[in-house]
Order: sequence, then structure tokens, then C-alpha cells
Amino acid sequence: MRILLLVLVLLCSLPSRAQQTELADLLRQKHVPGIQLIYTKSGKSTAYVLGSRHNGAAAAVDAHTTFQAASLGKVVLAYTALRLHDQGLLALDKPLLSYHNYPRLRTQPQAGRITARLVLTHTSGLPNWAENPLGSGWSTSELRLRFPPDSCWNYSGEGFVLLQQTLEHLTGKSWEALAQQEVFGPLGMRGSSFEWQARFAQNASFGHDKTGKPTEIRRFTPANAGFTLLTTAADYSRFVQALLMGTGLSAASRALLTTPLTAADRCRRPTRPTDPFIAWAAGVGLATTSRGPALWHWGDNGDFQGFFMAFPATQESVVFFTNSANGLQLTDDVLRLFFGPGQYRAMQWLAEDN
Repeated sequence: MRILLLVLVLLCSLPSRAQQTELADLLRQKHVPGIQLIYTKSGKSTAYVLGSRHNGAAAAVDAHTTFQAASLGKVVLAYTALRLHDQGLLALDKPLLSYHNYPRLRTQPQAGRITARLVLTHTSGLPNWAENPLGSGWSTSELRLRFPPDSCWNYSGEGFVLLQQTLEHLTGKSWEALAQQEVFGPLGMRGSSFEWQARFAQNASFGHDKTGKPTEIRRFTPANAGFTLLTTAADYSRFVQALLMGTGLSAASRALLTTPLTAADRCRRPTRPTDPFIAWAAGVGLATTSRGPALWHWGDNGDFQGFFMAFPATQESVVFFTNSANGLQLTDDVLRLFFGPGQYRAMQWLAEDN
């Protein structure tokens, strides 16, 4: 009987041949070299791994291939901030500059109003990036507010860096050490890091531009919560399932992941009504889909793109990473392939920025 049950569990984890075939067709149509995808339902996860790590080379993507997760790392910072909030180290509505001086904001008096809650909901008023964060002068560049804090929604990597450095100051630990302590270690995410690790070299994916031309393998250092997360879909799916279950969080903090904290009303869009289907919680997007309320977020480093959507009511989720500038073009087809026909709203909302 035990052997029979084991066989049944294993069968439940095997990818559907029809879905595997349709995913392969989508990759060809959208010119995406490779993908890792994890679909989870009723506590069982199914992996779909297709394509190449380097277009034109015999280097197949496998379950352990390292991908850039880009902005999906911001959700890891949000979860960590909530963990530290539960531990009494961080007050969500206390000005961050009262914890830690941030010289890049020295000319901005209103920056004293920025709190962790405003950062997590992208209402800090800060720009996405003051300048290219990979440039040598970025870390000391002057940072100016684009909008008054708490006035409107404006996506901001700079805000997450400010929060990251605040958490580092409060704990006396680097962001990489803190992520390992609060997230990667407890959740068994052994293939994840915000800094390049030598062990990634054997199986890391190259990025690819829109034409399919390979770009590079970026060896990120130092850690930046805004875009340097290196991981696998299997690892990140564990994290998404932890979000759904509220693992390691108080009841109040769990609620902050599923409660609209802002209507995500974009700055400088006075002629466009607020999208009634999209809101923002503490570090994650919320979508009112035809299948019910969902958590979601995307990642885009240009030559790597990824996405997740998860349903708290059923604990069902899809996570995928691609090594392509075309990766997000797969999103609606992927959601309908695994969740069924319907309206999922997220990509339509993102497209409004283009």
C-alpha cells in the first residue's frame, strides 16, 4: 500500500504532456530560449523545464539552472521586513530616516516622511532609479523625490534600497546574510542568493535580447534587493507558497500581504481612472481576477523576465522564469494554460506604462 501511494504521489507530480507541448509551442512563437515553471495545486508541485540556457548552444535548462529573478527579489525584502516587524525591530509607520541616515537624500526635506509601509506600497515618491544602479557612481548619486510621499503610486527600486539599508542597519547584517537567515534558510531555498556564488557558474543561464541573441551572465555583487536575486523556479515557488500560507508571520502581518493598502493609482495619470481590478499590498500586487483575488508580481532585468500569480483561497500558484526579453509575453497564455480561461488583469495593467 505504501508503495502504491508513493507511485500515485509521483504521478501527480509529472508534467502534463499536453501542457508541456503547448509551453514548447509558446516558447517558439515568442522567441524565448528557455523557461523554468512550477505549478502548485493542493500542495503538489509540478515542474516544467524547457529550452536552452544559451541560444544556439547545447546547454539545456534544467531544474537547477540559475536565473535572474529581477524585481521578484523585492517581494523577498517585503517578507523579510514583515518578519522583522513581527520581531519588534521595525515599525512600519516610523520614518526610515529616523532609523538610519541616508546621505543620498540629504537635500530632500520631505524624505523624512518616508516609511516602510510607503516603500512596500510604492508610494514613497521616489523614482525607480536615480541612474543606472549598475554604474559606479550610482550608490553615491543624489536621490530626489519625484512626488510627495504618500500621494500616488510610483514604482521605485530606490525605495527598496533605502529599506534594505535600513534593515541592514537595524540588524547589523548584510542583506545577503539577512535573506539567508530569514528566508532562504528557513524555506530550504538552497539555490538562491542575492550575490553571485561560484557554484552557480556551471549551470547559470545567459540572458537573451528580443532577437534571441545571448547577452551575458551577470555576476552580481553587492546584493541589491531591487534586482540581483539569483534563484530557480522551484526555490521561488517555495517562497510563494510560504506567502500564501503566511509561514513565519503573525496573523496581522499575513493580512498585510492580502489587504489592499493603496489603489495603485499611478502618479501623473489624472485623466486615467484608477484600475478597479489592481491594488497593492505590502510588497505584492493584488488582482481581482475572474477566478477570485490573487497575489502577483513580475521581474524584468531586460534580458531575463519572470512572473508569479497565486490564489490565497485555493493556495494554487504559478511561478515562471525565462532567460529572454520576450518572457513576459508568455504570461496571459501561461495563466490560462494552468488556471483556465478567464481574465487575470495583471498584464493589462502593466501594459498601461508602455
